[in-house]
Amino acid sequence: MKPLAYFLPLVASMFMSAQVTDYHSHCIPQSYISLLTEHGMLLDEGFPLPEWSKDAHLKFMSDAGISSSVLTLPAPHPFFGNQTECNAVCRRLNEEMADIVSSKTSGDESPFSFCATLPLPDVDAAIVEACYALDTLGAVGVKLATNVYGQYLGDSVLDPLMKYLSEHHALVILHPHKPYPVNTSVMLQTPLAMQEYLSETTRAVCNMISRNVLARYPNMHVVVPHCGAYLPIALQRMRSLYPVMRKNGLVQEIDFQQNINCLWFDLAGSPSDQTIQSLLSITTSDHLLYGSDYPYVAPEVIVANMPRMQKWLSNDRSGLITRIAEICINEGHMQAYLNAAQKVATESVAKEPGVICIFPMQVKDEPNTIRIVEIYRDNDAYQSHLKTAHFLDYKQSTLHMVKSLRLIDTEPLNPQTMPLIFQKL
Repeated sequence: MKPLAYFLPLVASMFMSAQVTDYHSHCIPQSYISLLTEHGMLLDEGFPLPEWSKDAHLKFMSDAGISSSVLTLPAPHPFFGNQTECNAVCRRLNEEMADIVSSKTSGDESPFSFCATLPLPDVDAAIVEACYALDTLGAVGVKLATNVYGQYLGDSVLDPLMKYLSEHHALVILHPHKPYPVNTSVMLQTPLAMQEYLSETTRAVCNMISRNVLARYPNMHVVVPHCGAYLPIALQRMRSLYPVMRKNGLVQEIDFQQNINCLWFDLAGSPSDQTIQSLLSITTSDHLLYGSDYPYVAPEVIVANMPRMQKWLSNDRSGLITRIAEICINEGHMQAYLNAAQKVATESVAKEPGVICIFPMQVKDEPNTIRIVEIYRDNDAYQSHLKTAHFLDYKQSTLHMVKSLRLIDTEPLNPQTMPLIFQKL
């Protein structure tokens, strides 16, 4: 099994070095299609499975400039009411994927790795299969469905599996499945892949966060699909409502930052500069991973998107970083927030050479609104700032004070004048 660091590089660096790892690609073997056909489940997700072959996948990777792909089984999950059958099916599929990985086309390194399918809902069987797949078959991690016929991620019954995966520092790739139970008329109006998959992903990850699963089992590396779905919006709402929910005993204690630290985000589905900016409001760029969603997205579309994504992830992140943070503060917390903001601004500028300016201001006509001018020497300085103890302390201590946060990235029209501006102070 390769070290986990091999599979979690900074996505912008991957593009620049031509070492692109695809964290969201699917293997659809014929045995899986035959199984679904036998159980009448081929259209369970509301759309037909695309054709897949190893040769076609390798050609796509070559055309797209992808050096390695992590294979996972798509939806639906192969449980049809018979746990013994599910155990055998998962074992067979995992061994088939291991064969695909081990049958190299050239050189010493296979272009494929895989994350194992686990025979949930039986948690004990899932742990046994995870052990076999990771230790014997060479799987790099496991794939978990957002739910298995109503057994949602975050459910306490899954805690033993989470504990096992954390102890083994496992890579865990999530993928949305059909919600259960579901009103089938919803699928008739809007196909699952167009909307409900995003809701399903958000629901499952929020379940895990609300039960502090990732903070309690912090050594898992969990990859959230499809650009994080609705998490940038959902997390802001969770944070703002957390104090009253906690006060009324509706949720347990939540360590938001520790939970988020365990999350990585693949850029499959609908990557755009706006989407990436939204993601960067809840995470850092070193937690963004490339994902193609092959073979569900046409190869020519993916290949055409590669140069645009490279631009978003490299050119737009280099050089001087200037932004305005617009923050709305909950009633009754303004003075405490101002104290925290002034403290972190002073410490950041004094202690960090790459932090040029952090300047909080209160809007006169909107007394609950704070705007902070932030200027960083470059992206490395910004990323380093996000990991400092004083910033993390500020972020954690003010979570319950912040009603909303908007990060406005700007483009300096004449950055050469920056030294002159500060010389005048």
